[in-house]
Amino acid sequence: MRELVIATTNAGKLAEIRAALEGLPYKILGAADLGGLPEVIEDGETLLANAQKKARSAAAHTGFLALADDTGLEVDALDGAPGVYSARYAGENCSYDDNNRKLLAELEKMGAKDRRASFRTVMVLAEPKDRHDWVAGSIRGEISREMRGTAGFGYDPVFYVPEKRKTFAELSLPEKNAISHRGQALKRVKTMLLRW
Repeated sequence: MRELVIATTNAGKLAEIRAALEGLPYKILGAADLGGLPEVIEDGETLLANAQKKARSAAAHTGFLALADDTGLEVDALDGAPGVYSARYAGENCSYDDNNRKLLAELEKMGAKDRRASFRTVMVLAEPKDRHDWVAGSIRGEISREMRGTAGFGYDPVFYVPEKRKTFAELSLPEKNAISHRGQALKRVKTMLLRW
C-alpha cells in the first residue's frame, strides 16, 4: 500500500478524511503517526494557496504523497467573511466556540435577516517531486441563530442545512460526509487517487 499523509493536526478533519477514503489502497497517516509535521504559516490570500503550501510542505518533509485542504465559511451578509480567515476569525489561538460566538454576535449586531452562507473546501494532492493537483467542494446553507449539536468541529454547530433541518453538528459523520463541502471534494480526491 502506498502512504498518504493528511497534512492536518485537526483530529475532526482527519477522521472525516479517513472515513471518506476508507477502502482505497493507501495507508493513511496523520501528523501524529509521523511524530508531527513542520508548521506551515497559512498566509495565502486564497484557500487554494494555503492548501498548496501545506500539501507541498508535507510531501517534501515526508517523501510521501500528501493531501491538504483549506476551508472557508463565506457569509453573504458579511461580504464573504470570514472566508480564508475562518480558522482565526476571533483572533490567533482562538477556539471553535470563540469563532462561533463572534460570528453569531456580528450577525446579531447587524440585525442580519439574510443568513445565507457557503462552506467551501479546496484540497490539494502533492507528490514529493512537486507534481500536484487540486479539487474543490461547496455547499450552501444558513447560519443558525444559536449553536446546535455536539458532533463535528469548527462552524458545524452554526451551519444549518435547510434540506436536513439540522446543523452539521446535528448530523452523523456519514450523513455529513454525504453532503458536505469536504465530502464533495473527497469524492473527487478518491477519483484522483485511483488515477494516480
